[in-house]
Amino acid sequence: MSNIRPRKNKAGKITSYQIRVFKGYGPDGRELTPYTASFKPDPDKTERQNQKALNKFAVEFEEKCRLGIVADNRQTFAEYAEYVIEQKKRSGIKHKTLLSYTSFLPLINEHIGHLKLSDIRPQHLNSFYEYLSKSGVRRKQGKATAKRDIKALLKAKGYSIKEAAKKCGMASNTVSIVCNGGTIYESKADAIAELLGMPKKQLFRIEQDTSPLSDKTIIEYHRFISTVLHQAEREMIILYNPAAKATPPKLKKHIPHYFQMEEISRIFESIEQAPIKWKLLLHLFISSGIRRGELAGLKWDSVDFENNIIFINNNLQYSPQKGIYDESTKTPESERYLNLPQETMALLEEYKAWYEERKQAFGDSWHDTGYLFFQEKVGNEGKPMHPDSINNYLTKFADDNGLPHINPHAFRHTQASILYFNGIDSVSISKRLGHSRVSTTSDIYAHIIKEADKRSSDCIADVLYGKKKTDKEGKNE
Repeated sequence: MSNIRPRKNKAGKITSYQIRVFKGYGPDGRELTPYTASFKPDPDKTERQNQKALNKFAVEFEEKCRLGIVADNRQTFAEYAEYVIEQKKRSGIKHKTLLSYTSFLPLINEHIGHLKLSDIRPQHLNSFYEYLSKSGVRRKQGKATAKRDIKALLKAKGYSIKEAAKKCGMASNTVSIVCNGGTIYESKADAIAELLGMPKKQLFRIEQDTSPLSDKTIIEYHRFISTVLHQAEREMIILYNPAAKATPPKLKKHIPHYFQMEEISRIFESIEQAPIKWKLLLHLFISSGIRRGELAGLKWDSVDFENNIIFINNNLQYSPQKGIYDESTKTPESERYLNLPQETMALLEEYKAWYEERKQAFGDSWHDTGYLFFQEKVGNEGKPMHPDSINNYLTKFADDNGLPHINPHAFRHTQASILYFNGIDSVSISKRLGHSRVSTTSDIYAHIIKEADKRSSDCIADVLYGKKKTDKEGKNE
């Protein structure tokens, strides 16, 4: 039964009515905050008409509460977003996704965090997306370059690069980059300056990035907001998800970069002189098309030498909070078996012999983690390789050999292009790449599919019409 309470002004005149509906008791036995709604009398109607309308409104409101379709008019977006993130965390969401969600909150809360869930409208979200597309939005995204010899300053304080990185909560590679004159994020420079006990301005030259966020990043903000509001809709806190009616920017079609066969040939020629670990790594990228984290996460018990097969079921990642960690593959479909060429497997057997030699050489200091690609630094012998080490090596390898920039993902696109140009269907390619849906493969490689179809058409034209033309020319002679 609903409870109706009149609200009066200072003169004692009724200005509105508050309808309260009992919600129940919580696990601790305390009564939950009741559902509430307000009703304002119509000044153009009689008291009797307003009373009748009030009773009807109260009955309908109580029925909505009973059915669980009444909006919660108290929780703000900021409060509920924290709840949703915690729920996702407990459900086992990937650590990287969790970090992304948390990084979105400052800007979101600044603009819509104070709004009650039931008050959020598509216009609020569209206004926020418009703001994100303007210059100067980025926060703490300045780039820092050292003005002093950071390595010498750390050494004077008694810190090695590895120790400094651990103290600052960042990768050793980040500290190495700034020590060698490279650029790092301003937040990383803050941590190093604090460790050295010196003002940041004395140590670093800061350049602020005033460029607007990309459409892709704005869409990621939209997806997170939609996730939060979708959960609120599912829990019947709001009647509909306003993000579903908002208008985020449209993502421009990205044409994936892949290597031409001449470039692949040059890479193959160049890696002949590379150390066997990196030689195998490049061969695996080219012949399998697997993701960087999947390659770094390969273990020996996932290699079937007898049948020339590797099993993809790990994904090695890094974050300052967790360090190097292994998680399940990107999606259930990403877990897959891949047949590899005999040439790659032969190189893998050669690498296996070298691996065993290194393992024996390290003796008791070896960490038997079972990963194919391992660290050789003192104290970390046998531990899994940092995923960023792959990018660092490929960049140096390309520079040293006069090759175009090598991004690990370009090998994946190259694999898809080779398969499409040789007539393999999208379903088979999708399974080999580990995509969750065939449509994902078709969307990503639409440009390549179109080019492959054109080549097929040209081939048919050569066979059907080129041959006739040749025969005709021959007879004319």
